[in-house]
Amino acid sequence: MKPERFDEGRFEYGEAVRVTRNVRNDGTYPGLDVGHLLIRRGSVGNVIEVGTFLQDQVIFTVHFLNHGRMVGCRLEELIGADEPWNPSRFEFRDRVVCTIDLAVQGQVIVAKGTEGEIFKVLRDDALIQYHVLFQGRMLQLPETALAPAHPETFNEPEV
Repeated sequence: MKPERFDEGRFEYGEAVRVTRNVRNDGTYPGLDVGHLLIRRGSVGNVIEVGTFLQDQVIFTVHFLNHGRMVGCRLEELIGADEPWNPSRFEFRDRVVCTIDLAVQGQVIVAKGTEGEIFKVLRDDALIQYHVLFQGRMLQLPETALAPAHPETFNEPEV
């Protein structure tokens, strides 16, 4: 027998879900600093409970077994684990460096190795691009033109 849905259009107890946004500690996860990355976007977990926050926000408690964490997620942060997903290497706020010189009409505007910050991830069925801020200039670049700014602390996403 299939478990009942919590509410029409919601996920079922035990259902595998994928988080579509990075989940950071908002101060409610004990033992870690506020802002600490708890679960990276794209990770899959299972719904173990549903509740409300401030009496009007539905929160799903999702157990991410591979990470050893249970975190609260809003409906808009979740999709079914079997729904299409195009993973990206970088996420909002990640620090990156450009792997090539970037030029406009032959004049280099961002030199290879310049550090920038990801501001937006643009997903397509086959291509990942980013809005990246380099020295006050926002550019749209493909993933192939970027590398982690601090590879020693960069956590590669799960494939």
